[in-house]
Amino acid sequence: MSDAIVLPANGSFSFAGRTALVTGAGNGCGEAIAREIHAGGGKVAVSDVNLEAAMRVVESLDPLGETAVAVVLDVRKKGDFLAARDRLAGLWGNIDIVVNNAGYAKRTPTQDITPDEFDEIVAINMRSVFLSCQIFSEHMKSNGYGRIVNITSLAGQNGGTVASPHYAASKAGAIMLTKYFARYVADSGVTVNAISPGPIDTAKARLSPEQIARVEGEVPIGRFMQLQEIAAAAALLASDRGGFFVGATLDMNGGLYLR
Repeated sequence: MSDAIVLPANGSFSFAGRTALVTGAGNGCGEAIAREIHAGGGKVAVSDVNLEAAMRVVESLDPLGETAVAVVLDVRKKGDFLAARDRLAGLWGNIDIVVNNAGYAKRTPTQDITPDEFDEIVAINMRSVFLSCQIFSEHMKSNGYGRIVNITSLAGQNGGTVASPHYAASKAGAIMLTKYFARYVADSGVTVNAISPGPIDTAKARLSPEQIARVEGEVPIGRFMQLQEIAAAAALLASDRGGFFVGATLDMNGGLYLR
């Protein structure tokens, strides 16, 4: 199963003395990003709505819990973000890095999407970014340093390759929130940026062989993105060396969308 894929982290960027919270880090992209930051010497809070998944990642990073901890976090709930902030601030002092990776996609036929399903997708993919940025931007501003990285999607730029409208709209909103908060905190030592990935290896488990072949045929470089590639991009934006990125959206789509 692709959700269990664990790739070696590179650790090319130094996160010594830094602390990070990664949402949706129990598997997939979030797990890869958490591993990359930890490999660079950072302390990482592996957050997920599934505590068991988060704990599995933490056990493989640091069984003693000194440099990695599991946090239950439902990104639809402001209270969960506040609780995570308070717990980590008490544990490590500051939260220097937040990667808003948690997301959810449903490929419901357009005419079958209900208002409740639309609202659910928007709450997970877009409102969560607002809540996180609202809370952690203030915490970081008070400390004079911070990095917020929002994982969005190619679907939020051009509608994607196999995305449904509510997913595409929610990811477009996350990109706009990135720009808003980037300007909001620009003079405070805090940066807010986004990554807009195209098709990722982990998506193959949800696609038929015919769909996989079609996507690979559409991507100019002829393949899906690998987890370590998005982890490296997130590490750049989250690092001290990423301080001149302000409100940027890094396109990682293999040439599907050029601008």
